Amino acid sequence: MYPERVVSGMRPTGALHLGHYHGALKNWVKLQSEFPCFYFVADWHALTTHYDESQVVEENAWDMVIDWLASGVDPAQATLFMQSRIPEHAELHTLLSMITPLGWLERVPTYKDQQEKLADRDLATYGFLGYPLLQSADVLIYRARFVPVGEDQVPHVEFMREIARRFNHIYGREPGFEEKAKAAVKKLGSRKAKLYNQLRTRYQEQGDEGALESARALLDEAQNLAAGDLERLFGYLEGGGRVILVEPDVLLTEASRLPGLDGQKMSKSYGNTIALREDAESVTKKIRTMPTDPARVKRTDPGDPAKCPVWQFHLTYSDQKTKEWVQAGCRSAGIGCLECKQPVIDAVLAEQAPMRERAQKYLDDPTLVKNIVADGCDKARELARETMREVREVMGLDYS
Repeated sequence: MYPERVVSGMRPTGALHLGHYHGALKNWVKLQSEFPCFYFVADWHALTTHYDESQVVEENAWDMVIDWLASGVDPAQATLFMQSRIPEHAELHTLLSMITPLGWLERVPTYKDQQEKLADRDLATYGFLGYPLLQSADVLIYRARFVPVGEDQVPHVEFMREIARRFNHIYGREPGFEEKAKAAVKKLGSRKAKLYNQLRTRYQEQGDEGALESARALLDEAQNLAAGDLERLFGYLEGGGRVILVEPDVLLTEASRLPGLDGQKMSKSYGNTIALREDAESVTKKIRTMPTDPARVKRTDPGDPAKCPVWQFHLTYSDQKTKEWVQAGCRSAGIGCLECKQPVIDAVLAEQAPMRERAQKYLDDPTLVKNIVADGCDKARELARETMREVREVMGLDYS
């Protein structure tokens, strides 16, 4: 029905670290060569928890885009843009709020979880409660097919699907829908129209999923039809109404195995991070002073790698031979902790070197970053406007 777009965003709350790279950015780089990808700076979302610190949002936003580019996100392959530069996000969010049951927002698992974790912040606002709905608008406005998320964010994508389903149910049942759908079938041409009707019958009467997929593929190739007719044919195929908003699917991202320097989750609030573009001297010092297995009080004491945060870094950065060397040397006290840390230092610095190199031209000339984002905003806004034209039409808001 629409290109298999991928949409994802990040809140600009500070410098990105290696946990962000291994948990999301590395996957973004991979996806950009497989799908049309739209990656956005979620600056409005940053205000849901930090509305009283808005002055730092802009600086963080530009720094974050440089981190993306440093990581290998390629503006020639992916569209990079700022959420707040596309006012249609806010418009769709407002219109979706008219049909969203309050209970749906209150039951999103992260709502209560974040309230507990961020007890020091004022979260008694609609902005925080409505976070998943704004997130839904961010994705649904591009009719995205996939959203790359970790396990903890899957309920948010399911929420998006429910919102799209409810919207289509309420507003997709336009007057004279069946007559308009049948007229659209004829526009396929006699041969394709006959095949479409056969596949539709097989799916609706026999539940043949293969027929459904074949019919969808047939419609995907029907480039001559107007968007409204295509939406009707997709809805008619499945026995529903017109499909205006697309239900996105999850692209499950493997969780980052990289912990913070102290073994906890890598997080700025824990003070245990290594920034993506941190200088080599600082990185070396941080890793050299990482805590190790408490049992290794003296150099001659044997240890257990499983009880040492440094081992988790070896799992991400070291080859099999190095891991075996660590296991044998630590358990026998054949190597000291500083010796164990050196391959990790070397690997992290090797990973960061091209990042710092890629970032430098944007640091030298910030207008390059602003131009990339401006181009991305133009492209994103064109798609957002197209969706909003149809949303207004089915909601009866296209006054002439």
